[in-house]
Amino acid sequence: MRVICVISLLLCVKNKVAAQDAYHMLTLSDFQGIPHSSGDNAIAFTHCSIDFHYHVTGDKNRYHLTFDIRLILDKDQSWLDRKHIQSPQYMANILKHEQGHYCIAYMEQQELLREANRTNFDANYQAEATELFDRIHAKYEQLNLNYDDDTRHMLDPIQQHSWDVYFQKRLAYMPPVARVGY
Repeated sequence: MRVICVISLLLCVKNKVAAQDAYHMLTLSDFQGIPHSSGDNAIAFTHCSIDFHYHVTGDKNRYHLTFDIRLILDKDQSWLDRKHIQSPQYMANILKHEQGHYCIAYMEQQELLREANRTNFDANYQAEATELFDRIHAKYEQLNLNYDDDTRHMLDPIQQHSWDVYFQKRLAYMPPVARVGY
């Protein structure tokens, strides 16, 4: 079985206030897309994206960026191939594994908010904001790969449990998103 989570970037300059989305527990209703196979035996696909916008104020070498960084779960692109679901317990295991992918995307969004709000930007703010996103995104992209490798796409229950505990602790002790002064 192969489970996939996609995280994408939309980078634009927009005038919005900073947002912190609430953590979401996945349910079957979050998987509205039509299952499709790419030959990788996937039975579930969770599509998350990070919408990354900022508004700039300032002059000379002192710039203040107000960020709007949203985690979007696209229900129409996320899917479960229900014909391969053997039991309610198997469905619960798939949802638990998918929750891990969502959790990774949520942790990425929260770290982006924290780091963006702590960073002082200069006249090169566009490149700095892009580098910030790219650096953090690469970290969580690798975490997603490690998660699937370690759990063998949820087939290793011991490793899956270990990751579940890791996610619970990360969520329980997640630092708050704090704003630095301008």
